[in-house]
Amino acid sequence: MTTTNSALIMLAAGIGIPVLAALNAALGQRLGSPIGAGLILFVVAFLTTGAVFLVSGASLKGALSAPPHLFLAGTLVAFYVLTITWIAPTFGVGNAVFFVLIGQLLSAAAIDHFALFGASHHPLTLARSAGIAVMAAGVFLTQIAGRG
Repeated sequence: MTTTNSALIMLAAGIGIPVLAALNAALGQRLGSPIGAGLILFVVAFLTTGAVFLVSGASLKGALSAPPHLFLAGTLVAFYVLTITWIAPTFGVGNAVFFVLIGQLLSAAAIDHFALFGASHHPLTLARSAGIAVMAAGVFLTQIAGRG
């Protein structure tokens, strides 16, 4: 896969995150239960992933021998979905995603710098730090400009 294709796919994923937040927050309000909305989201996600898994011919070989900490990713995605579904209706999708993005910038920089969880090593240089700061400032500016 080319770098351009990878970037476009990740851009689409990034576009989807606030849409997911808004849709699931609205479902949670309609149900009167953010947890119920989260459960429905995960059932739909499970069925979708299962269908793609079956079509792709992928394998779960090695899952039982994987280190247990690798399965914490499921807990983290549940934490994200449940918190965004609960908080976004009153805090605002933009505000909620703003703090998610800041958290992503900080944790991604740490993961790359220390090559955590098997990630490739990309040191946190002064240039990368400046880039992250500019990105964070940009995200911040979009929030204050939106309050107009």
